[in-house]
Amino acid sequence: MSDESTEVGLPAEQHDLPHRFENPGLPPHHERLTDTDPRAAKRAERLIAALFGLSALGTIGAVAAFFVVPPEQTVASIRLSTLLLGLGLAVAFGAAGIAAIHWSKTLMNDREMVEERHPQASSAAAREQAAQVIADGVSDSGLSRRGALKGAMVTALALAPLGFAVPLIGGVGGDWNISKFRHTMWKKGTKLAHDPSGRTIKAADLTIGSAVHVIPDGLNDVPDMLEEKAKAMVLLIRLDPRTLKEAPDRKDWSYEGIVAYSKVCTHVGCPVALYEQRTHHLLCPCHQSTFDIADGAKVVFGPAKRPLPQLPITVDAEGYLVAQSDFHEPVGPSFWERLK
Repeated sequence: MSDESTEVGLPAEQHDLPHRFENPGLPPHHERLTDTDPRAAKRAERLIAALFGLSALGTIGAVAAFFVVPPEQTVASIRLSTLLLGLGLAVAFGAAGIAAIHWSKTLMNDREMVEERHPQASSAAAREQAAQVIADGVSDSGLSRRGALKGAMVTALALAPLGFAVPLIGGVGGDWNISKFRHTMWKKGTKLAHDPSGRTIKAADLTIGSAVHVIPDGLNDVPDMLEEKAKAMVLLIRLDPRTLKEAPDRKDWSYEGIVAYSKVCTHVGCPVALYEQRTHHLLCPCHQSTFDIADGAKVVFGPAKRPLPQLPITVDAEGYLVAQSDFHEPVGPSFWERLK
């Protein structure tokens, strides 16, 4: 086939395009100030060392904040402790990151290099050349001749994990009593109360479609209130009794269409609280696990694997909603002695 026939249908401006483009090469290299002025390089080195020092101080500050302002069972102390820990870790990792970037931008080799593609199985000579390139890169970075920078970097990186490890280990405190995960404050006769006011609830107060955030009566008076609330918080919902699908052994766990389920998602423990009255679905805002309240809070969507635990309820002689017992299973996500 002739060249003329192969060009049929091509726009006129493409007829003269070359079949091969020459390699234009790399643009001219521009020297940096630190390449030509030893004093500028020394200033950059001091700045980088100072940043690594600031990183180390940030880690020490985060660890100190954990011990000086422990997260006690008050909202104010938890906020202050979290703020100080966050600031310390931000300084530690932020300063280390800026130091590493500034080092690469001012002191390391900035010349562009091109490596021709080659077969995947390199020859012995190519491997030796690659090893030499790495060695040259280490030498060019200045690690061998810039002892102050190397020491500052190693110190900062060695201290950095402490900002996470110390609060984690210290927060656990050696308390491995997992029985606390199996039980909550709920017990027979405990009244259901509004969260956070603590006002007790009568069955007559709820209409069909009502969704009320509930805590055990008296929760606000216990010393470890936040810890107990994290396990005992409940969502109380009133449905049309005709829409309820109840297991035979749970028919007496509700009262005239009023059901109570744990608010702690069985996926990773986020509080589920987004209720859609029309579908009777309860949504966890963290990872969109969805539970059907009309059908035993079974999972209908999302990563959760277990239904929400149900709190058995009834009414007392005065018409107040009360618990029949604690939950019959641990609330929240699975743990090492609960596989399902």
